[in-house]
Amino acid sequence: MTFVSAGHTVAAFVLLIVLPAVWWNGLLVAGLLAFGYAWDSADGQLARLRGGGSLAGEWLDHFVDAGKLAALHLVVLVALWRHGSGVGEGWLVVPLCYSVVGVTTFFGMLLNDLLKSKKGVASTHARGGGTFRRSMVLLPTDYGVLCLCFILWGWTAGFLVVYTALAIANGLFLGLAAVKWFGEVRDLDRTESQP
Repeated sequence: MTFVSAGHTVAAFVLLIVLPAVWWNGLLVAGLLAFGYAWDSADGQLARLRGGGSLAGEWLDHFVDAGKLAALHLVVLVALWRHGSGVGEGWLVVPLCYSVVGVTTFFGMLLNDLLKSKKGVASTHARGGGTFRRSMVLLPTDYGVLCLCFILWGWTAGFLVVYTALAIANGLFLGLAAVKWFGEVRDLDRTESQP
């Protein structure tokens, strides 16, 4: 399932780079990215239904996810450069920054969970759940929303506004999450050092 997911994502990347920024290409890219995301989610669900996956499977899933997150925004950069007629050079900074934010968030989340598990604390994913309000607030950070914004790919100005808004929302989330994660790890250090 991981390779099927990756195949959909890579196909979307190729379409972004090779084909012009037109509405029908945006629909194809959004669909391929969404299907890739669905296959990736199904992979995790299947592992949970089978009583937990293997360490190798989890490693492969996270490895592919990291590559996908790093590459997506760089592909957007190249596609805008190639096909975004009238796009000022300043806009090309947005996908660069979004890539840094996405990779740092992903790494921070994994590292936070790894360090917590060393102290016997449940990972962020294991706790699960959350309120509807929290889900709505975090919606701009959901990869599925990012996939859907490519529907606007043929309307470059609209795409850039939505994509930039998502990049800013993700940057703000990272800033807040980093403070929270660091505080949680620091509290674990303090708990351990108390007699």
